[in-house]
This record gives sequence, C-alpha cells and structure tokens, in this order.
Amino acid sequence: MANFNSLEEAREFFYKDKYAVNTGITLDEITEDEAICSLVLTDEHRNAYGGVMGGVIFTLGDFAFAVLSNQIHQLTVAQQVDIHYLSAPKGDKLIAKATCRKSGRTSSIVNVDISDDTGRDVAQFIGTGFKLQV
Repeated sequence: MANFNSLEEAREFFYKDKYAVNTGITLDEITEDEAICSLVLTDEHRNAYGGVMGGVIFTLGDFAFAVLSNQIHQLTVAQQVDIHYLSAPKGDKLIAKATCRKSGRTSSIVNVDISDDTGRDVAQFIGTGFKLQV
C-alpha cells in the first residue's frame, strides 16, 4: 500500500529535504514500486577537474532510495547503503530510477540505477531500509 496518494503529495513531503532540494534534485515520478528522480547538472555539481562530484551522484541515489522506501513504508531509514560508480556522466542530466527488490516485515532492499540523459550507466546504488514501527 502506497503512503503518498499522488506525485504532488510526495513532492510536498520531500520538499522538506532541503539538501536534495538545494542541490537541484526533483521527484519526477512515483508509483507503489518505483520512483524516478533527476538532476540537471550545472557547474555547481563539478569538481576541480570538471567531472561530476561523486557526492552529487550519491545524493541523487540516496534521495531516490528515500522516496521509494518511504512510499513502501513510512517511516523507513537507511540502515546500509552501497554505491558503485560505473562511468562518468557525459550528458546534462542525471536520472535515478529506484525499484524495490524486496520488502519484508522490518526491512526493504531498493536498487537505484543512475544514468545520464544520453543513456550512459553512471552508478548503481543499493540501499537497505529499516522500517521503523511508529
């Protein structure tokens, strides 16, 4: 059962995530078992060599993980996360697609595939969410 009744309701809730919002991340789609978030890249997201900072990519993955985890069960917090950087982005936008791999009684596993707008695979983020019983 979904916790958010609409995309607008989820956006309103996650607008309080100021770090992600100030980074420029947007919530584009949400269903019961998928969330898509994106980020238009600017010079603010780049390191001294001109590449996209790993922390920017991680933050996008973490945000998509949080959105889907809390769609599945509110309140869920990250228990353990892992990211594998696959290749440097070449496009102007990053897209993170979060899908639920497993939703158990006390935890969930969410995979987040991050690509750029050219279709290039950039990173794979895997998060284990702990479902708080509130």
